[in-house]
Amino acid sequence: MAGERILIAGYGQLGRQLSRVLTNAGHTVYGLRRSASKLDPGVIGLRADLLQPAQLTANLPSSLDRVYYILTPSQRDEAGYRDAYIHGLSHLMAALERQPSQAPRLIFVSSTAVYGQNAGDWVDEHSPTQPTGFNGQCLLEAEHRLTQYPGRSIRLRFAGIYGPGREALIRRVKAGKPCQNQPTRYTNRIHSDDCVGMLAHIGGLDNPDPLYIGVDDYPCPQCEVMDWLAKALKVERPPRDGGENAGRRCDNARLKASGYTLRYPSFISGYQSLLAVPRRNP
Repeated sequence: MAGERILIAGYGQLGRQLSRVLTNAGHTVYGLRRSASKLDPGVIGLRADLLQPAQLTANLPSSLDRVYYILTPSQRDEAGYRDAYIHGLSHLMAALERQPSQAPRLIFVSSTAVYGQNAGDWVDEHSPTQPTGFNGQCLLEAEHRLTQYPGRSIRLRFAGIYGPGREALIRRVKAGKPCQNQPTRYTNRIHSDDCVGMLAHIGGLDNPDPLYIGVDDYPCPQCEVMDWLAKALKVERPPRDGGENAGRRCDNARLKASGYTLRYPSFISGYQSLLAVPRRNP
């Protein structure tokens, strides 16, 4: 619906892209970050630290219809993940619950790291979650806390995000790093443009499910992706290497059944688009 009041908590790369889509659709968009600078035109800046509950209470606008929680940890260790995904989310939920208006829809960006399957298994929204790393464990704890939210909440689990500014695999292939084929390592990914499209789509659904997996149509062996990139980049085919596990394959059937159409259904269409755009550091 047009004309909603929407808060984006965590105004990073995805948050910025999402704000453009939402403002173009006629919504009023607030961007929450520790510094309210560097916001796109048309986005109302909110300066608040999610780890400071008093700042949230003082600065949150009232009568919000939708809230997106798209955080990136300030440090890539367990403490950073707990601050970003558990403490920050808990403080925001408490601030929203204290407002006199009805609790807005809350969309939380999570990760397929909450799964622990590592033998090439297929997983979907019904699969058990037994993460082995601290990142997945912290995200799963945050998801559990989200179930206590009195309004409607939605979790969206993304796999490996790539796109402009997210070119780690391209750099890996250029550097001649190996891919794992003993055992075959399965990987999942999603283009950042589709991440934004999914967030906007789910936020506007009349009756969304509480959980979606956000991946493209083609989970595949790591070596297949890296071989294709090597050919496209005109560099040597990656050497082969062994590893401890085979990863997992994620099913996006629920998301597609909700009516979302992928812009980049596989890594081929996604990387073709990315490689066609001139980069500053070829």
